[in-house]
Amino acid sequence: METLTGWGRTAPTRARVERPSTVEEARQAVLSAGPRGAVARGLARSYGDAAQNAGGSVLDMTGLSRILAIDLASGTVTAESGVSLHQLMAVMLPLGWFVPVTPGTRHVTVGGAIGSDIHGKNHHVSGGFCRHVSSFDLLTADGAVRTVTREGEPDLFHATTGGMGLTGVVTAATLRMLPVRTSLMSVDTERTADLDDLLARLTATDHRYRYSVAWIDLLAGGRALGRSVLTRGDHAEPDELTPRQRRDPLAFRPATLPAAPRFVPGGLLRPATVGLFNEFWYRRAPRERRGEIQKLGAFFHPLDGLPEWNRIYGPGGFLQYQFVIGLDQDRALRRIVERISRSNCPSFLAVLKRFGEGDPGWLSFPTEGWTLALDIPTGMPGLGPLLDGLDQEVAAAGGRIYLAKDSRLPPELLDAMYPRLGDFRRLRAALDPAGLFTSDLARRLRL
Repeated sequence: METLTGWGRTAPTRARVERPSTVEEARQAVLSAGPRGAVARGLARSYGDAAQNAGGSVLDMTGLSRILAIDLASGTVTAESGVSLHQLMAVMLPLGWFVPVTPGTRHVTVGGAIGSDIHGKNHHVSGGFCRHVSSFDLLTADGAVRTVTREGEPDLFHATTGGMGLTGVVTAATLRMLPVRTSLMSVDTERTADLDDLLARLTATDHRYRYSVAWIDLLAGGRALGRSVLTRGDHAEPDELTPRQRRDPLAFRPATLPAAPRFVPGGLLRPATVGLFNEFWYRRAPRERRGEIQKLGAFFHPLDGLPEWNRIYGPGGFLQYQFVIGLDQDRALRRIVERISRSNCPSFLAVLKRFGEGDPGWLSFPTEGWTLALDIPTGMPGLGPLLDGLDQEVAAAGGRIYLAKDSRLPPELLDAMYPRLGDFRRLRAALDPAGLFTSDLARRLRL
């Protein structure tokens, strides 16, 4: 038995952790799970309780970490579910291929990426991760392993992509990669004066960029409400590099600092300290800079350079709150940002993006609209009432909360946020009538 948490380090529970290194070992672990069931777990980057199972079994799938096949002609790769995006980049980038979608960390497994249908800075162009998955092998409650495609079993495919591991255990998958000519990024950066300025720029010019994200100052108020640093770019071409960079244009050598201390006292991230950081971060950004060449890690995964960065929130941990509302809900977005600003919420990791067309997974998070994600220390005064109010605003605007980051959503709001939830429950009941696959998240939200 081991004590497990999500990346936010909240709500610890104990489970029996199995560590299979083959599909057969995973099958035996599933079939021998007790009455509290089982759930798969990857690199534990979901923020809440999605990969926990109090009193039951948790399958650590990182032992299934082989890349099984590469087809350079079609740009496809078949990998076991414990392969990380970092591993895919290390192998595929020197061959001229990049992962089609990456979130803010490359330390995510293929299985976790499918279960959460992860998204990145390119959703407005490329959609979520599972749009680029051709097929996956799924270990179901009866011990069978079935190869699932969207053409062959569309319901099971769309219930599993974004289904939080509740239809079975993904053991391997085939996905289409993105061709690139360098491992560097060409980046445009600009400061925006306020929220209206930010939304106007995203609406007018986001289509010019493959990747787009805005850091937003949620402590700013008044005329500066929602001031932001907007960063957008694409993979650099060889003629944009210096002669030295062109010697090895596909090199992948992400830098890493020493890990954060094991113990960080609580209370360091207060409105005063975060306010100073936000002021510094906003002022240091250029008013406008075009075509800066950046490394992949700096553009996509800056926090990966500091291992165990989640410790900086102290022993109480933190939660991440992420929602999406429609593009026509500018007023609701402004009300939400105003409410967060008035609350003096000490969030320095806050990003706003524009999602493109919604993904087809029944519980996939992205729909076309504005998405805002913010990290919040759990010790913030008035945090519960603040988030309850935000939930109501999001629900009233027809939006939804991201389950891979959730740790406290009231279950009664879930049906309105995810209209295919009834279909998901019915398919899950037919596929797994004993409810073998479950998790703390599933029980909390009555999935």
